[in-house]
Amino acid sequence: MGHGHDDTYAHAGHSHGVSGESDRRWLRLALTLIVGFMAVEVVVGVAVKSLALLSDAAHMLTDAVSIVLALVAIKLASRPARGTFTYGFKRAEILSAQANGLTLLLLASWLTYEAIERLLRPTDVIGWPVVVTAVAGIGVNVAAGWAISRANRTSLNVQGAYQHILNDLYGFIATAIAGVIIMVTGFVRADAIASLVVVALMVKAGVGLLKDSGRIFLEAAPAGIDPDALADRLLAQPSIVEVHDLHVWVITSNQPALSAHVLVEPSADCHAARIELERLLERDYQLTHTTLQVDHAGESLLQIQPNRPH
Repeated sequence: MGHGHDDTYAHAGHSHGVSGESDRRWLRLALTLIVGFMAVEVVVGVAVKSLALLSDAAHMLTDAVSIVLALVAIKLASRPARGTFTYGFKRAEILSAQANGLTLLLLASWLTYEAIERLLRPTDVIGWPVVVTAVAGIGVNVAAGWAISRANRTSLNVQGAYQHILNDLYGFIATAIAGVIIMVTGFVRADAIASLVVVALMVKAGVGLLKDSGRIFLEAAPAGIDPDALADRLLAQPSIVEVHDLHVWVITSNQPALSAHVLVEPSADCHAARIELERLLERDYQLTHTTLQVDHAGESLLQIQPNRPH
């Protein structure tokens, strides 16, 4: 029986890509709705001098950008691995999610400044066009959100676009309430306050996306998996003597990976031990992309030395 096996478990039938043509179709529908209504909202916002409407329009612009990024990332991620890109372009999805998080935070900074300006120096705002436009915006965002929810939201990339739409929906609700307050009481600062509500939601979503995408880029262990506890679980299996060089990371959304060097008892079957460990990892941790090097304890490993002159 050979030793020092470097075995990679093949997983025929497991789909590691997240989005196909169906997802692209739903995203395109959402993009069409967003861009069409955004143009209407800019016109109305400028006409009635509503910062809340203009901030919603600016947010819808980032919605459109996030969906375009998602579409591009899906296309790149579908390319097969070749050449120096041994994982393909799967992390294009994570780049897209990180870009979505950054645009949310940058836009939130600008809107905060504008809202504070409006609070200090309020501008007259006509209430009823704000209410009508905001209510229409709620309908558009519900439709766009429904379309994106039909795509694969386990992808951090698609989830980023969905978060943009969801925050925009909340923003339209706040804007509609502000419009009603302006109509009933004449309190025009409600428009700026509604913008700050949108800002708070944008910051929350942006920080969440940056945190999740950052963990993947830094190759942290998947959420819910403790590497130390996982190593202890492997060590508790029959014939396993030692586990080291254990690495658990995430290649892209919904695709965790693991590699480790495992030593077994001298009388144990390396192949059988590896198969049992792979089954455990798949069954209990949903780790299907695993690379386990299994050797007998106490035996020297084969080392390849460079040729040297005699």
